[in-house]
Amino acid sequence: MASLKDIKRRIKSVKNTRQITKAMKMVSAAKLKRAQDEITAARPYAEKMLELIGSLASKASSDSHPLLENRGSAKIGLVLYTSDRGLCGGFNSQLLRTAERFIRENSSSEISLYLVGKRGAEYFKRRSFKILNARVIGGGRPGYGAAVEIANDVVGAYMNGELDEVHIIFSEFKSAMTQTPVTQKLLPVTAPGSTEKKEDGGQGEYLYEPSEGAVLASLLPKYVEVQAFRALLETSASEHGARMTSMDSASKNAGQMIGGLTLVYNRLRQAAITRELMEIIGGAEALK
Repeated sequence: MASLKDIKRRIKSVKNTRQITKAMKMVSAAKLKRAQDEITAARPYAEKMLELIGSLASKASSDSHPLLENRGSAKIGLVLYTSDRGLCGGFNSQLLRTAERFIRENSSSEISLYLVGKRGAEYFKRRSFKILNARVIGGGRPGYGAAVEIANDVVGAYMNGELDEVHIIFSEFKSAMTQTPVTQKLLPVTAPGSTEKKEDGGQGEYLYEPSEGAVLASLLPKYVEVQAFRALLETSASEHGARMTSMDSASKNAGQMIGGLTLVYNRLRQAAITRELMEIIGGAEALK
């Protein structure tokens, strides 16, 4: 049985921990608001870029640009986005499980990893996987410059023949409670099913100057950069949402633990007082 001093020390420790989790929840809530605004602003641009690239790619031949060339899937590059820090519930573990499932499903191919985020790098560096590059996200808000560097590395490896396909895995932000791991094929660029020609002639509304080929060649590298930037923003917002939810649960659990420990402390204290009173009464009776 723990002593009153031990229980009191534990109550103080849990209270200190609850103060930390509450502070982390407030910080994550403030960062989440900014990250949510950024991804809300970036999504329409990224989706419209995907639609436009799909429209152009559906009309162009695969040999019109190296980023459209279908080389098979012998060498696959996987860009995995995780966070730099923990304390965000199952956020990173979901992304890592998604990456492992992708690797198992493509076990016949040579998989090379490009790891964005310290947690993913720490996990896969302890395992026998080929790692092209590993970089941290950093403590600040994701910048477009970081997405450009990621895109340049990936496109460079693809153009040099080191990779035949490139896929990305990131966490799509739904709400503070819901973040969904997403696997998206980045290279070679193909026309998604959503850009198929509609009856109303939706794809015919675009006029290209100087030509469709020139516009496509100019937009393809930009498309990779935009998708890399969107993945950074989505993952950042998802991380803050997951951490806010996790710290809120931790604070509530700490409150319940404090309540239980306080009840045990009061019972032991009452029993100790009762025992002391009985000893005093017994001593007084013995003196009569």
